[in-house]
Amino acid sequence: MNTTFDEGDMKIHVPLLGWLFVAGHAIFLILGICGLLLLAGIGGITGDPVANRVLTLVGTFVAVFFTLLSLPGLLAGFGLVKRESWARILALVIAFLNLVNFPLGTALGIYAFFVLLQKEATEYFS
Repeated sequence: MNTTFDEGDMKIHVPLLGWLFVAGHAIFLILGICGLLLLAGIGGITGDPVANRVLTLVGTFVAVFFTLLSLPGLLAGFGLVKRESWARILALVIAFLNLVNFPLGTALGIYAFFVLLQKEATEYFS
């Protein structure tokens, strides 16, 4: 079984990997926004002004946290699609960190390592 890629394979796998990074990390962004809306909504439903302020504050922190988690992955994904040389290194770092995000992050991380650590990947980005 041939496990190495050629230039044509890189033209398929690297943009695919980039869009998978964008989609996967956009989910984090959506989760943060949903967390903010959910917590602020619960605070509003209670009718208690203190609970409303506290839950809105917690929801804001959740949204900021998830946004900060998603931005590097979105940046790496768009960089891979645009074939930027810095995106390969950033994607490898994020892929390593995603390994603990079982099961989808683990699968994405393994796929990223498989694609981006090929000899042809260094030539593709140069």
